[in-house]
Amino acid sequence: MNTATDLILIGALAGVWLTAGLLADALPGVRTARELRRRARTLSLLVGAGVAVFIAVPLVTGVLPGTSNAPAAALLPAVPALVVLTLTARRLTRIRRGAAAFATAPLTPAPPALQAAAAHPLVATPLQVTGLAALAGVPIAAGVIDVPGAQVAGIVLTVVGMAVLALGIRHAIRHSRLNVNVFAPIGKARLRPVPARQTAAETYTALPAESRPAEGYATSGHRAA
Repeated sequence: MNTATDLILIGALAGVWLTAGLLADALPGVRTARELRRRARTLSLLVGAGVAVFIAVPLVTGVLPGTSNAPAAALLPAVPALVVLTLTARRLTRIRRGAAAFATAPLTPAPPALQAAAAHPLVATPLQVTGLAALAGVPIAAGVIDVPGAQVAGIVLTVVGMAVLALGIRHAIRHSRLNVNVFAPIGKARLRPVPARQTAAETYTALPAESRPAEGYATSGHRAA
């Protein structure tokens, strides 16, 4: 059994995804558009690194002789990692492209719409769940927990499920709070109706060309009388 190799692989897997989860949690708090673009790009690179570690697990364990627990431990975070690849990666690309449009000046504030998009539950939650699931796979890689058939594995899955629910609720609340700033004015000022402008009554003034025939008509009428 290659316990040391399994721990190195699953430890690297957990480290990459936990780092991505922490960086995604701080993404909505970025102040400038340039920093938002930089962090979104870093998150995309971390997602790529996490996928590379997933691919390396069966390749390395297949080359080394003996049995390995790393493939079984990598199956636990594989499901949320698929959600990251199908949903989160696309949202990160949109955030990065949207921030690039405002990143021409170094101190351009991050638009509230992009901050709300960065706080969407489908951005940080799958990344953090993948990191927690990979961390839960470390005891499996060490041989402490046997999968399947262990009661400890059921406890670990229950804890991870509760963590998923708590993270989803937390990010949903933060997304709703930031989403209000997109449609409502920031601050305590209230919107007041603007009074209608009072326009002065328009008066008609005859042009000189219009007054001459009238004068001529009055003269000819006077003569006829």
